[in-house]
Amino acid sequence: MRVKAFPALVPAPGLAAELASVPYDVVSTAEARALAEGKPHSFLRVERAELELAADADPYGEAVYAHAKANFEKMQREGTFVREPEPCVYLYRQVMDGRAQTGVALACHVEDYENDLIRKHEKTRKVKEDDRTRLTDVLSANTGPVFLTYKDAAAVDAFVDDWTGRRAPDIDFVDDVGVAHTVWRVAEGDAAPLLAALGEVPLSYVADGHHRSASAARVGRERREANPAHDGSEDYNWFLAVMFPASQLAILPYNRVVKDLNGLSADGFLKRLSEEFRLDSNGAKVPDGPESVCLYLDGRWHTLAWDGVDSANPVDRLDVSVLQDRVLAPLLGIGDPRTDERIDFVGGIRGTGELERRVDGGGWAVAFSMFPTTVQQLIDIADAGEIMPPKSTWFEPKLRSGLFVHTID
Repeated sequence: MRVKAFPALVPAPGLAAELASVPYDVVSTAEARALAEGKPHSFLRVERAELELAADADPYGEAVYAHAKANFEKMQREGTFVREPEPCVYLYRQVMDGRAQTGVALACHVEDYENDLIRKHEKTRKVKEDDRTRLTDVLSANTGPVFLTYKDAAAVDAFVDDWTGRRAPDIDFVDDVGVAHTVWRVAEGDAAPLLAALGEVPLSYVADGHHRSASAARVGRERREANPAHDGSEDYNWFLAVMFPASQLAILPYNRVVKDLNGLSADGFLKRLSEEFRLDSNGAKVPDGPESVCLYLDGRWHTLAWDGVDSANPVDRLDVSVLQDRVLAPLLGIGDPRTDERIDFVGGIRGTGELERRVDGGGWAVAFSMFPTTVQQLIDIADAGEIMPPKSTWFEPKLRSGLFVHTID
């Protein structure tokens, strides 16, 4: 893979905790507005600039992108962001509930994305890809990093352990949900062994950020095609990413709720399920292993279990695929979960209490608590050139945006 250091825009001293924001796509406009309240330097004012506009503003309207650009330029002009004097990479550690993961923030080449050396496991939605493409182009910057993973490399681990063990961090704070974020700056000269080791990594995988990576590649391609003097040295050939070793990552479940039972009564639905699965009304809220799912219906929890799927296609073996193919489609009439408004997806970070709240509130009929997809399943599916069902993985903790910004002027 081609990787390099870059001269980032970084928070001015003392501003990282306020400036750094959750990814743009994990909050609604209302939630973004609440998070940015009282924080004039919050990077959400760039990534979700509609929070400063009228409540009925079109989130994809030209006014939003213009406002994002104005805010971004203001942050640079007023010194909220400062430019590194030299190219750097950054070691970025997150600690959540006692579990740590440490990645390397750097620039990856868009052609590696186009040539499938950076592999994907999800399809992008046009409206969301268009949005991030427009924002990237207007700002001439990659704002949020793409979350990549790769099969562990001993030389990378050794460098990271040595550097973080012997040096004080440049940024260190705990966010409002208790996740610790620690960053070490490594100048390009010092990072040479690390960059060489990562350059030997044959493949990486998009864990989170398919729309960010697709839009970065799209802007790079469009600028390349529009530039008659293109020679490959331009910054638009690169995009911002953080690369994490696969062994350090954990995936949370991505749960489901469905509005109605497709004409079935609760007893009728359970009877149909008992004909297809091993049904146990044991009250368990979380599956204790794969090849099972817990469901919440009429105030009670039940567990469905099945034998492993014998298929050469790794997608077929996913629990979310079994649920879709044997329950959601045939029994509940959810043909395309990407577009059907009768289904919604709830990140595992919200817990089973959120599933109960939705069903008990009367807006939803049934909830499904999933066992999480594994990182190895993600890799297997990407290597097979397959696409995961929608909302199959929820990575936590989320990378903060605004700790380092890659510009592509």
